[in-house]
Amino acid sequence: MQILSQYIDSQQYSSVFILTDSHTYQYCLPTLLENLSIDKPIEIIEIEPGEEHKTIETCIGVWQTMTELGADRKTLMITLGGGVVTDLGGFVAATFKRGIDCVNVPTSLLAMVDASVGGKTGVDLNGFKNEVGGFSFPKIVGIDSRFLNTLPKEEWLSGWAEMLKHGLIADYAYWQQLIDINNADKMDIDQLIYRSIVIKNEVVLEDFEEQNIRKTLNFGHTVGHAFETFCLHQQQPIKHGYAVAEGMIVEAYISWQKKLIEQSYFEEIKTNIRAIYPKLDFCSEQIESIIALMQHDKKNINKKMMFSLLKDKSKSLYNQEVSVEEVSKALNFYITQL
Repeated sequence: MQILSQYIDSQQYSSVFILTDSHTYQYCLPTLLENLSIDKPIEIIEIEPGEEHKTIETCIGVWQTMTELGADRKTLMITLGGGVVTDLGGFVAATFKRGIDCVNVPTSLLAMVDASVGGKTGVDLNGFKNEVGGFSFPKIVGIDSRFLNTLPKEEWLSGWAEMLKHGLIADYAYWQQLIDINNADKMDIDQLIYRSIVIKNEVVLEDFEEQNIRKTLNFGHTVGHAFETFCLHQQQPIKHGYAVAEGMIVEAYISWQKKLIEQSYFEEIKTNIRAIYPKLDFCSEQIESIIALMQHDKKNINKKMMFSLLKDKSKSLYNQEVSVEEVSKALNFYITQL
């Protein structure tokens, strides 16, 4: 927090706006304010928590409030929250008066290792994940793992899934360390977070606007986002990381079927993810609807479904065309045999 205060004092900001949701307002905002030593006017904007509120309507409310409270182009936006607050707040900041500075202070494990790093901002549209958004780097990211003490177990596991993904696409030893989750309390969480950030940041710096290699960070997300969106449409929302974990199983199966990985490696991935995350309850009649959601994925090219898949241990490929038949076979396997 001292570094954050020093950064704000070094800039000529007219005011500071802190975006929270009702959870972080209660559990995290007091800590931030107690440790934020700045001589600037501070305004707090609170939104409703949850993916269902990650919409353009919420953005409009925030924009209107900022205007009413006198925000200008020299205002700083601080996002204090998990993935929803981080993504939405970054989008609000990038578009308000054609762009104001933004600082991310993530409070969930998911936001620390994923949403706060890389400059992706956005909101959902008609239930489709991150359908509207842009690329805009925050000025700094302030990570304080003490905020993790406020999280329930399911929020921890949601972030853990993204860390597992980092291991699968880039660092097999890191993956092996993370799957030993029963000993997580003995691990140095700051070092784990740092490792995930390094993995993601190296990819982002090479391909900021996701034209090529950054797509590898989407492993597990084509299927995972479809699972997440389908459940949201069914009024049964699930945590992002839980959906991605199951998406990684399905996409590892596709990788195996395409002979990109050995069956033994697929079995290793399936077994270890299943030991941590519960299977999602789908039926065969829902496969067509789930595939239809995948056909909206931003990685698709010329209406062809393009996946990021595994290639051996801790390697990955992007722009891999996968047919409807191949996806249907993988989903059938997931539903009937896992």
